[in-house]
Amino acid sequence: MKGHHSLPPSPPPKRRCTALAAAVPALVVCSILLPLVFLLGLHRPGHGSEERAAVVISTELGFSKHKHLDGRMKHKLLKDTTIDKKENQEQEVEHENPRSCELEYGSYCLWSVEYKEVMKDFIVKRLKDQLFMARAHYPSIAKLKNQETFTRELKQNIQEHERMLSDTIADADLPPFFAKKLEKMERTIERAKSCEVGCTSVERKLRQLLDITEDEAYFHTRQSAFLYHLGVQTMPKTHHCLNMRLTVEYFKSTSIHTVQSNKKKLEDPTFHHYVIFSKNVLAVSTTINSTVMNSKDSGSIVFHLFTDSQNFYAMKHWFDRNMYLEATVHVTDIEDHQKLSKDVDFHDMKLLRPAEEFRVTFRNHYQSFQKQMKTEYISTFGHSHFLLPDLLPSLNRVVVLDDDLIVQKDLSSLWNLNMGGKVVGAIQFCEVKLGQLKAYTKERNFGTNSCVWLSGLNVIELKKWRDLHITSRYDQLLQKLQKDSVTSFPLKVLPISLLVFQDLIYPLEDSWVQSGLGHDYGVSQTDIKRSVTLHYNGVMKPWLDLGIHDYKGYWRKYMTNGERFMTECNIH
Repeated sequence: MKGHHSLPPSPPPKRRCTALAAAVPALVVCSILLPLVFLLGLHRPGHGSEERAAVVISTELGFSKHKHLDGRMKHKLLKDTTIDKKENQEQEVEHENPRSCELEYGSYCLWSVEYKEVMKDFIVKRLKDQLFMARAHYPSIAKLKNQETFTRELKQNIQEHERMLSDTIADADLPPFFAKKLEKMERTIERAKSCEVGCTSVERKLRQLLDITEDEAYFHTRQSAFLYHLGVQTMPKTHHCLNMRLTVEYFKSTSIHTVQSNKKKLEDPTFHHYVIFSKNVLAVSTTINSTVMNSKDSGSIVFHLFTDSQNFYAMKHWFDRNMYLEATVHVTDIEDHQKLSKDVDFHDMKLLRPAEEFRVTFRNHYQSFQKQMKTEYISTFGHSHFLLPDLLPSLNRVVVLDDDLIVQKDLSSLWNLNMGGKVVGAIQFCEVKLGQLKAYTKERNFGTNSCVWLSGLNVIELKKWRDLHITSRYDQLLQKLQKDSVTSFPLKVLPISLLVFQDLIYPLEDSWVQSGLGHDYGVSQTDIKRSVTLHYNGVMKPWLDLGIHDYKGYWRKYMTNGERFMTECNIH
């Protein structure tokens, strides 16, 4: 018979059992080695995080190379350029700086300082000091003749201290009789010091213990930093659950699907059109809700939400289920769009790439060393933003919002803004100048003193954009950098997006946006309350467990409540 084959001599079940038995040890070995590969920095990371992440663009003064845990872990970093407040900003000085925690571990240092637990119990500190000294003397005492009894006593005291220290770490209450054991160990150490042993041996052992302790501390710091960055760069399990439930429900409940009504409204330039690029249904729904709740006329608002094919069905079903007053929300799969720019030749631009974030570290030599380092996050347009003129061909002006931004006041006055022929209205960030980013691009025809501008809240004149062929210029600059194999794809965004809009930026007043709520613990309540919008730029997003607690309330105020799938996925 066609396709027929004889059975093997041994039964298949036994073969499968043998294969499974052989696979178990391999899985155990992999489970042990894989975390070590990450912690020791031997892994060449790949695509993993669904969320936007920061990329280090400037750390040390002058040019040097570092391996950082912050940012997209898949990126190979370029030259690091520091912004030195002591020197002229156009000058670059090359020298060796002391190792800084922020340079090595990024935003983890800010988080660890904020949540550092100080060892307040001096008893525990004394316990550790005694254990350290006893271990240092033990090898020398053990070699002495006629000291076998004392050697056993010292070893026993060390073991008791180790157990007591372990119990103290697990339980805040000290074990009983700890005072007597401390006094006993103190007497034992004094007796060990009185023995005639070579100081060189004790010193050598002390140095060895110190090196081991420092190595352990460094290992645990790297481990904590890795786990922190894993926590801020990956999608939470609860959010993944929400996406899966919404996607499944989309295909099960075909009756709830609504036809995108009011096509004329979607193309009518007299309405207030907002654009959001996002892969996070919870984040973007909060941004939309805050905008609508603080609008004077929600019926005039149209949201154009662009997502990718992986998240489209979850987004579509969410906004079919939830209404936002009289506002219209139109969800589009950008990867399946038929109006992509004919100016764009680069295939990867047709994939959804929301706003990118770059971590910039400043060093101010006029401050003490502990206060010299200052970290900011610069958010810029992603590749998808440059498709806007073709995605929305009938519109002239739109307002682009990032999905980590919430609105506290009405935004309708942005449509009456006279931008004087400029293309993009944005908040400027003059701590960084274009001249300081020249190491990241081969272009030299730009104003070195021009300020960097930020995404988050942007007004865009699409008609002017089309007239100036901005997308075509962007694509040409991007193609020039394709030969640079060292530069990772997102790292090309910052200098190119800044260059292509040079002299085309209309500066918005600072009161429009309060940024830094995703990394800065020092934003005042006064600044937060007076701002029209709050931008959670940085890696500590408000929907994450590692988000800054003091700022979460402003975001949760607009988070959808009472949604069945959120309750089932344990999202509060």
